[in-house]
Amino acid sequence: MLAHLIRNATVVDGTGAPAYAADVGIGDDGRTATITEPGTGATPSARTVEDATGLVLAPGFVDPHTHYDAQLFWDPYATPSLNHGVTTVAGGNCGFTLAPLNPDRPEDADYTRRMMSKVEGMSLVALEQGAPWNWHTFGEYLDALEGRTAVNAGFMVGHCALRRHVMGPDAIGGQPTPAQLERMLALLHDAMEAGAWGLSTTQSSTHSDGDGRPVASRHALPHELLALSRAVGEHEGTQLEAIVAGCLDRFGDDEIDLLVEMSAAAGRPLNWNVLTIDASVPDRVPRQLVPSERARKAGGRVVALTMPILTPMNMSLGTFCALNLIPGWGEVLSLPVPQRIAKLRDPAVRAGMLRRADSPEAGVFRRLAHFGRYVVGDTYTRENEGLTGRVVRDIAAERGQDPFQCLVEICANDDLRTVLWPMPSDNDPDSWALRAETWQHEDVLLGGSDAGAHLDRMCGAPYTTRFLGDCLRGRKLVGLEEAVKMLTDDPARLFGLRDRGRIVEGHHADLVLFDPERIDAGPATLVHDLPGDSPRLDAKAVGIVSVRVNGVETIRNDKVTGAVPGRVLRSGRDTRTVSTR
Repeated sequence: MLAHLIRNATVVDGTGAPAYAADVGIGDDGRTATITEPGTGATPSARTVEDATGLVLAPGFVDPHTHYDAQLFWDPYATPSLNHGVTTVAGGNCGFTLAPLNPDRPEDADYTRRMMSKVEGMSLVALEQGAPWNWHTFGEYLDALEGRTAVNAGFMVGHCALRRHVMGPDAIGGQPTPAQLERMLALLHDAMEAGAWGLSTTQSSTHSDGDGRPVASRHALPHELLALSRAVGEHEGTQLEAIVAGCLDRFGDDEIDLLVEMSAAAGRPLNWNVLTIDASVPDRVPRQLVPSERARKAGGRVVALTMPILTPMNMSLGTFCALNLIPGWGEVLSLPVPQRIAKLRDPAVRAGMLRRADSPEAGVFRRLAHFGRYVVGDTYTRENEGLTGRVVRDIAAERGQDPFQCLVEICANDDLRTVLWPMPSDNDPDSWALRAETWQHEDVLLGGSDAGAHLDRMCGAPYTTRFLGDCLRGRKLVGLEEAVKMLTDDPARLFGLRDRGRIVEGHHADLVLFDPERIDAGPATLVHDLPGDSPRLDAKAVGIVSVRVNGVETIRNDKVTGAVPGRVLRSGRDTRTVSTR
């Protein structure tokens, strides 16, 4: 007898094949046991049955880039990703992980928490109160999560943690001795033997630690990165993930060389985040795909992650955000609030800031300085009543001010607490047409939500439901079967996930049941549900009827069931090696 039977579903199986009607049975082992034609009498009986007439049954979605490393301890449901049909998450990205920690330096845990708070926008209070911090090795970290999550989760090991463990404070600015590099390699091997999916690293100029210094891996030279990459190639089912300064805009020649050489040295795929697509910058996509073309010739594979929706990130003049990364702006925005307001109200200071923001040195951050296109979000004082939801250029025109001056005065009224939402500049038909074309490239993969990070700034987790809703009822750039494949089988194949990503008899029953007439995501709203009452952005799922992980229902009508059937997916056991040749 089956554990559960889903009758009369429209099955979109993840392969890209046409949808078909079927009864899908789940066995007691949490795997898909039967797929039969409805009404033929061939379907076995089951202890529980549901009718899925008019609903689509798809494999669980796989998010290839998250930062749920800490959140899973206080939120085993990985919300809101699970609500939006994500049943498997890849964590440990960008060179940042919570393990390994050196047992001889207990202060390293505090350093790691402050770094994660700064570089990934996680609540420091939540990190301190919500995770047990009872591990030292990477294997102990994985063991601490085992059996307590509602999602399947796999983790890279972060280069910054390896460097800090071996070199201590010298990891910032220093170079390892030959003996220290050997110890780093030994730690990496230990982590992968325990189940780490491989190595993640960052060389991005935007990544700084809690003290404002470049994070540890940014000081690594190519020979160190290549030695670590070769170690990854010695383990089954492993990967590389790397962030370099050019990921957000255009790669430099040295960065292209590095990505290609790392993948070729490991003989493993390397993915990077995130490919931004904008028709007004026509040379960006071709430049960003050069590493992919060169890697295939060199025996490697470099895969670009890109989001299929626009995910706005809010800004603030009061707390650290991307505006601080505009050259020269950090000096002003890091001042105490009273002095900051005084500086921002100085016309000469504002003019200087705008000049820096509109110069080539600002790179991709130049688009943040179009202040007339900002929408006012949450406000906090009587002076700003009625401004929420309004566009700054309209308010500025009414007041006879330039947009930046107007924005500064609005924020000053709130002691700089005002939430600001930049309108995307790449929401035009040409950019969407370019996205649809780029998605078809063999080395472009949908994903990169950053879920679990930048919690009060952005909410990328709902990309799955929003994308499907757009495919079914919006722009219709991709058909339903292809869209589901992009969210399921494609990332599962990149990571070599064993028996996941498709609805096939014998595969793990990671399943999403949804209403194609309604599937979508609600707006991002600020909630205070983190440890210490810290805020984050959340978004409701629309049209998701049920989510199952390993056969067990975890979501019913956007509500968690309380079940935690997820598994820590370990390299080798749960992943197979993906060939780059």
